[in-house]
Amino acid sequence: MFDKLMSGIRRFTGQKAGEGPPPARVVRQRQPNLFEAAAAYVSACAEDDQRGIEEASGWVSPEALSFGVNELACSAVIALARERDESPRSVARSLLGLPVA
Repeated sequence: MFDKLMSGIRRFTGQKAGEGPPPARVVRQRQPNLFEAAAAYVSACAEDDQRGIEEASGWVSPEALSFGVNELACSAVIALARERDESPRSVARSLLGLPVA
């Protein structure tokens, strides 16, 4: 009876007699990319969320995070400059509270 049951299971799973169970499937969680890390990091900084800052900092290397934050800053300044019909330089200086040069 047991042999017949095992034979049916092997037929169903494609496993041959004498083989062990099929290897477990490894499910990998998708790792956020540097732009997702930068967006999460900057958002957490803006909200003074230390836990979010630390979490996003661990997603990518410090160099990659720095690059992502730089790209985000450039995109944000360009978008605001277009929206305000001003130069990116004047918008960046305004955001930082610097006098317009």
